[in-house]
Amino acid sequence: MGNQREVVGVVVKDTLDKGVTVSVERRVSHALYGKIRRRTKTFMAHDENNHAKVGDRVVMVESRPLSKNKRFVVTRVVNRADTA
Repeated sequence: MGNQREVVGVVVKDTLDKGVTVSVERRVSHALYGKIRRRTKTFMAHDENNHAKVGDRVVMVESRPLSKNKRFVVTRVVNRADTA
């Protein structure tokens, strides 16, 4: 699978059937002042077996368009959320 982007993020919503919403955070340096800022973006991702739950850290890989908004597929769950 060649040049697909692999992204790590945290699941923020899992109410979709076979889908989750994942928040991806990246750190960007300000062009003039150099201060590091956090930028977040949410992506919808396909989760075939509904394994990912809210708070889980997941790895997604870019894929063909699966629906109007889904462009990623969840490949694995890195860390489970604390369910205390």
